[in-house]
Amino acid sequence: QVQLVESGGGSVQAGGSLRLSCEVSGYPYSSYCMGWFRQAPGNGREGVATIHSDGTTDYSESVKGRFAISKDNAKNTLYLQMDSLKPEDTAMYYCAAFSRYMTAFQALRSLEEVKDWGKGTQVTVSS
Repeated sequence: QVQLVESGGGSVQAGGSLRLSCEVSGYPYSSYCMGWFRQAPGNGREGVATIHSDGTTDYSESVKGRFAISKDNAKNTLYLQMDSLKPEDTAMYYCAAFSRYMTAFQALRSLEEVKDWGKGTQVTVSS
């Protein structure tokens, strides 16, 4: 049974930073992608960043240059470093795991292919 447990969310002022973590257990697909998605009130869930097992990454245009996704295989943990935060980054952030092969580019745009979700961690950015 796959378990994804996010942490690290909180409230910050615009320009601040946060690092999200996702502890992963029971995930057998080490060669596939994982990623971060977010959902703001009244909006649909959208891809933020994805990472393939080979280390390739992709980012949404709105966060490119400000966010960085990484993973520590030894700790079974996925990270999202978020810098220069903006009020429009306010959302619930979810860790996601895929169960079939695709590139990081494809995974970022394939919400329907996510097999497992965490419960989310709230990020609030004030102006």
